[in-house]
Amino acid sequence: MLNKLPIKILIPFATACILTNCTKKETRPMNILFIMTDDHSYQTISAYGSRYNKTPNIDRIGNEGVRFTNSFVANSISGPSRACIITGKHSHKNGYMDNINCTFDGSQQTFPKLLQQAGYQTAMIGKWHLISEPTGFDYWNILTGQGDYYNPRFIDNGVEKQIEGYATNITTDIAIDWLENKRDTEKPFCLMLHHKAPHRTWMPDLQDLGMYDTVQIPLPENFFDKYEGRLAASEQEMSIFKDMDIVYDLKLADKENEIHTTTGLEGYGRSMYGNLLPEQKKAWDAYYDKIIADYKAEMPEGEELAKWKFERYMRDYLCVIHSVDRNVGRVLDYLDKSGLAENTLVVYVSDQGFYMGEHGWFDKRFMYEESFRTPLLMRLPGGRHGDVSQMVQNIDYAPTFLELAGVDIPDDIQGVSLLPLLKGENPADWRTSLYYHYYEYPAEHAVKRHYGIRTERYKLIHFYNDIDEWELYDLQNDPAEMNNIYDENLPIVDSLKNELRKLREFYDDKN
Repeated sequence: MLNKLPIKILIPFATACILTNCTKKETRPMNILFIMTDDHSYQTISAYGSRYNKTPNIDRIGNEGVRFTNSFVANSISGPSRACIITGKHSHKNGYMDNINCTFDGSQQTFPKLLQQAGYQTAMIGKWHLISEPTGFDYWNILTGQGDYYNPRFIDNGVEKQIEGYATNITTDIAIDWLENKRDTEKPFCLMLHHKAPHRTWMPDLQDLGMYDTVQIPLPENFFDKYEGRLAASEQEMSIFKDMDIVYDLKLADKENEIHTTTGLEGYGRSMYGNLLPEQKKAWDAYYDKIIADYKAEMPEGEELAKWKFERYMRDYLCVIHSVDRNVGRVLDYLDKSGLAENTLVVYVSDQGFYMGEHGWFDKRFMYEESFRTPLLMRLPGGRHGDVSQMVQNIDYAPTFLELAGVDIPDDIQGVSLLPLLKGENPADWRTSLYYHYYEYPAEHAVKRHYGIRTERYKLIHFYNDIDEWELYDLQNDPAEMNNIYDENLPIVDSLKNELRKLREFYDDKN
């Protein structure tokens, strides 16, 4: 287990020089561009070896910087994950444990506030999803709630307005406009550019419709998982076959009103289509009407229906990712053209991972790898290049940004700065285990409450509340987490339980 690294930056703000090349005349603190998407799986980023698609612009950040190969979250669900990021604390410490009962306490300490106090200009643009209004920002322009893909509503420093177009493009437009025209160029900046995409229901930019229709989408080997020995996994409601709605999720809102579903989401799907503008509907219909007709003609059932739903889900999802990648390229190009790239840390991350059919699922929440793991790419001018293999977590971003800015890291922040790793150092006392805690049950998708520990080789999970089940996985021999070996009474169990107890004490989690 990692003890808190005693890192304090004592260099005065005005003379801080974080770059390894300190011969530059410009020694102002490093700018920070923090790009985050919602539910972007590492499986669909080519820097992580995607079998499905290419993401050259996202990859560019890692190619010119570092790729974290063991990057994880503290609580795999959107609002709580964002609260962990902005505070540098686990959910039980920042108070935002689930999306059902919690509102983020905006009066508490956050890294944007600390940067602002140190002279940074701070901006939050895009998806906020923390219920309360943003605090600690000189400028904020956020999507309402989850946000809509088409013609979304934004709240611009308290004023709500609807903007025609596609959310990923609009969010990028606002961010570039702020960089170009609205920020104080005499100050370093921290810009949080947070996209709605690729959150459910994966509605592509019209220009990208159908671009993956000829691509073969291989089924994950465990797509038809039977969940033997995993009670919590067998009782979830995130099955592509059973729980993915063909109207809401897969866009089969037929004009004849002949397609009906039983998930309770059909009406929402038809409303989403109804909210499109006439020209948008025209392009939408030109693509989806044929899919609807083919579906009606075939009416697949059983395993064939499960495979059909998987392919439709993946193709729409990949189209949405293509738009994200294109817009990441726009921002990177702007940094290059404006000269900002040479003094800006660029970060790309998702708020958590996502299932691309593994275990037959979509969504996230579980501590299993596809949900627990998140992509993380960082480009620090003058910093390290290549892979970083140490285990890192989203509570680490806040102290990283603070150290980079020359700001003391408060003692109550639970994450640790990644700056030594970005600069090519390999701290001998780096953490050897990670702690996770998920709280949102009973709720959508019916994933049981659980907490657990992950080491380099093993993962131990305790499902609790209305259930009392333990699961143990040997990630070296069972990376797909199909075989729960907890009942084999291995000697490692006592060691992991002891380490888990220490982590709960270290993070002061009494829940």
